[in-house]
Amino acid sequence: MPVTHTYWAEQAWLDPVVEPGVALDVGADGRIAAVRTGVEAPPPGATVLRGLTIPGLANAHSHAFHRALRSTVQVGSGTFWTWREVMYSVADRLTPETYHELARAVYAEMALAGVTAVGEFHYLHHAPGGKRYADPNAMGEALIAAAADAGIRITLLDTAYVAAGLRDATEGEPPNHHQLRFSDGTAEAWAERAALLKDREHARVGAAVHSVRAVPARQLGTVVEWAASRGVPLHVHLSEQTAENEACLAVHGCTPTRLLADHGALGARTTGVHNTHLTDADIALIGGSGTGTCMCPTTERDLADGIGPAPALQRAGSPLSLGSDSHAVIDLFEEARAMELNERLRSHTRGHWTAAALLRAASADGHAALGWADAGALAPGALADFATVALDSVRTAGAAARLGAEVAVFAASAADVRHTVVGGRHVVRDGAHTLLPDVPSSLARAVAALH
Repeated sequence: MPVTHTYWAEQAWLDPVVEPGVALDVGADGRIAAVRTGVEAPPPGATVLRGLTIPGLANAHSHAFHRALRSTVQVGSGTFWTWREVMYSVADRLTPETYHELARAVYAEMALAGVTAVGEFHYLHHAPGGKRYADPNAMGEALIAAAADAGIRITLLDTAYVAAGLRDATEGEPPNHHQLRFSDGTAEAWAERAALLKDREHARVGAAVHSVRAVPARQLGTVVEWAASRGVPLHVHLSEQTAENEACLAVHGCTPTRLLADHGALGARTTGVHNTHLTDADIALIGGSGTGTCMCPTTERDLADGIGPAPALQRAGSPLSLGSDSHAVIDLFEEARAMELNERLRSHTRGHWTAAALLRAASADGHAALGWADAGALAPGALADFATVALDSVRTAGAAARLGAEVAVFAASAADVRHTVVGGRHVVRDGAHTLLPDVPSSLARAVAALH
């Protein structure tokens, strides 16, 4: 493949080391054709990336419309369950048009933060009251289009959400009036609708079980088989709340993890999101099956959910990825840092992960969880998706003498991202989005329309 453009990185993280003067040659297919080290000066015609260039970040768990809740839900006190009522009120107001406008701005905010791929856990399928749009996937298509407009990749994790909660061993509670927008009625009807969605160059379609509360046990197999037959990722909210565990034990006599295992839902293509309140047996099931874990530390602390057993899960064999979930913060460096710092608070010891391991969770392992195994590394053949962190901000200045993954994970923030490249396309240049020039105004308009 002939080289169509070259990016010259002042410094580049070539896992596990940082190299100065790295030329990244990009082919017409949007992949890295060659990685050349020891290139002391930018080659003629190359685009110069001043700072530390790293693989693009993968936001493995997103609910784009939750971005409209930022600061609104910080008033007063409450729990996850009171937060959920505010979330419903925003969901009730969305249309395909307003969802596209909001998601486009949210995904552009992600690009500004160095995110090159997002896993959108999508369950807002229908119109208020459950009425179907003329295009039954109008809301999902709005998200796919929004990602294209923002210049990032998306895995649309189309989510089965059938019931309001657990009722007995075979049936669930009927959806409430808010949840009618989420429900297809049965997992079979969900599968028929989801099958109409198609992959694009920038978009892949995966599947999700919202939770064991929202998909009755006898219908889990339909979702599992749909994902397995297509070889696509399957994600599931798992043991985010103790109430979920208690309800599952009361109805099924087992934990949610055990229930999923018994219905074939665990495995290398599956990612459990949160995995917060687990037993030792749960951890062994998740790790032993190669099921991934997506931690969302900023949301988990914002909603007072708790701290998941990430080190134990990883030791058991569960690959770790990261997501910003409700978007109280969109900053994958903060998610990576928070996973380590949360564990320090709980264990009273430091150094549970190296900075390189945390950055890997935010990049290569996150992409793998979303079905983009060909992204997340600065290597020949990989998708040309990368981001550059400034080394001269007030947060990162002075770190050059000790340059490594540490400066990105433990010093930088999303505000330090200067460049984001996706498929060889310069989406963020010098801290400005090239496709949506005024992202703050776009966010303000989109959020205001929902309040």
